[in-house]
Amino acid sequence: MKLIFSTSVSLLFFIVGYSFAQKKNTINPGRELLKTIDYSLDQSVKQYKYLKSITPKDRFPKTYEGEGKGSVTSTARNWTSGFYPGTLVYLYEYTKDDMLLHEVEDKLKFLESQKDNKGTHDLGFMMYTSFGNAYRVTKKEAYKDVLVQSAKSLCSRYNPKVGSIQSWDRIKSLTGPEYWDFPVIIDNMMNLELLFFASKVTGDQNFKKIAIKHAETAMKNHMRPDYSSYHVVNYNPETGAVESRQTYQGFAHNSTWARGQGWGIYGFTMAYRETLDKRFLKTAQGMADFFLNHKNLPEDKIPYWDFNAGQPGFPSSWNYDASKYPVIPRDASAGALVASALIELSTYSDNQKGKKYLKAAETMIKSLSSPAYTAPTRENGGFILKHSVGNLTKEREVDVPLAYADYYYVEAMLRYRNLSK
Repeated sequence: MKLIFSTSVSLLFFIVGYSFAQKKNTINPGRELLKTIDYSLDQSVKQYKYLKSITPKDRFPKTYEGEGKGSVTSTARNWTSGFYPGTLVYLYEYTKDDMLLHEVEDKLKFLESQKDNKGTHDLGFMMYTSFGNAYRVTKKEAYKDVLVQSAKSLCSRYNPKVGSIQSWDRIKSLTGPEYWDFPVIIDNMMNLELLFFASKVTGDQNFKKIAIKHAETAMKNHMRPDYSSYHVVNYNPETGAVESRQTYQGFAHNSTWARGQGWGIYGFTMAYRETLDKRFLKTAQGMADFFLNHKNLPEDKIPYWDFNAGQPGFPSSWNYDASKYPVIPRDASAGALVASALIELSTYSDNQKGKKYLKAAETMIKSLSSPAYTAPTRENGGFILKHSVGNLTKEREVDVPLAYADYYYVEAMLRYRNLSK
């Protein structure tokens, strides 16, 4: 009986979605920004209906490379596959338009097979953004079962000696001649929400224990003293010792990759929500303060792809040709991600910090909602935002739209709207 009550409470806690647990501050969202958000959401619905019309039934939108190259889609196995159906769920919640939900259900039929994929750490990205949101809205037991199985597959990559979920299988270093035996990337913080969910709906505390241990290990080894973050930490899988701290998608091993910093802010905020462990809150706040206080953060709060690219003290990179990018690219995906995280973080912080975080998120949403970043309807390959960066060091997806930029942008707008509810 005790377990049934606990599980019921946890399910209720999950169902409220982005209404935020442990809400500490009463926050009144700005009326003018709410008008901007409603207009932007209306335009986003139109854009995603167009995107639906040009996307093959068994494919998932990923990016758009411009005139002459066109749209790029993926199979369900790609780490970005969950963002398109996840964005559609959010837009359905805004509109109650059944056509959007039907598209979600069609895509989930192709995505379900990934619940048994033990070859990736990205199951949280793939399954929780899609099936997690769909379950929250529809309450379909079949979706919950998919999520629990996905969590089991993700746990198969956990090494108790290291205290982390392995991101990539053993590979030759992506930045040098050595091998990465057990690489863990800061992105992996985002996948822990799937484990917290599975623990709540099953009562199995092992899911939660693994998530907490992974977060503790990341907090210990990915953070620098100033709360900037390393992208990749490579471990010895036999002893758990750190073998190296590097980057793959950032400018240099000692620089701060903007989206990686965003993954950390969001991930540790979520970890605090699920555990009430003040260490995670302190880490999220430290990472957020580093991001917002950085002298190289533009006035519109949409960061360059790496905080240190082109800055004094960082004259060169392991794999970056500055001559190809005379204007350092911005990353709207990092801005959208951090805006969403800051809205939640503001509700857990004291009034001074909370106001700072919310004000920054408001600036980010205003910036992203402007013509500088938002594409006209039926342009930009059907994606909402322009000017994101996937992996500049490999010259992939530079200054293009990205599915996950749209997802976190729509999430941020809905989170902001929900502050007054």
